[in-house]
Amino acid sequence: MMTAEEVVEELRSMGSESTKNTLIKHGAREPFFGVKVEDLKKIQKRVKTDYQLALDLYDTGISDAMYLAGLIADDAKMTKKDLRHWAKNAYWYMISEYTVPWVASGGNYGREIGLEWIDSKTENIAASGWSTLSCLVSIKPDAELDLAEVKSLLDRVANTIHQQPNRVRHTMNGFLIAVGCYVHPLVEDAKRVATSVGKVSVNMGETACKVPLALEYIKKVEDRGSLGKKRKTAKC
Repeated sequence: MMTAEEVVEELRSMGSESTKNTLIKHGAREPFFGVKVEDLKKIQKRVKTDYQLALDLYDTGISDAMYLAGLIADDAKMTKKDLRHWAKNAYWYMISEYTVPWVASGGNYGREIGLEWIDSKTENIAASGWSTLSCLVSIKPDAELDLAEVKSLLDRVANTIHQQPNRVRHTMNGFLIAVGCYVHPLVEDAKRVATSVGKVSVNMGETACKVPLALEYIKKVEDRGSLGKKRKTAKC
């Protein structure tokens, strides 16, 4: 069994300045070491799942450790208190829009807490909410989804996306894409909303990243015959 301190020392040795510089352009800030995700996954492979270690790593506030925490978290053991604590302390989008939603959607409270978070006035928390709901529709069978509720969320995207804060716009667009790609009964609804929404403007910082056009993205997935194919896990 490794302690959080031991893992942090290993992470420190794996960091690189070039990775740090890349992540800074994407919005990362200190403290972090600049460890590549592929190297984090080497530790994940050894540790597998460890609820307490994940909590301890997340609480270091070190971005690399927080991301690793999401990979090794025991999603089913995460309480609503744990998840709210994680969302509150996710200080940039790699944590708030990936780590936290992966763990929330894989546990027992994904829908409930995702709906709670999207009403938050705090940008990162609201973004976590939309990403959590995106993850949920990508992994849950359509029969287990409240399709009327998902459809009402699509309408919310249609009516409000362009008035939202920067990262919330990005994650709402992601939700629209996720519904169009993963929820077969609502594909046409998602296309309709994507058409009405059009281009979504998001400040992506000092990167060449572009916001995907939802309709274009859904059609690409449709063209390769992958609409409605669920993922085994949101984590990647």
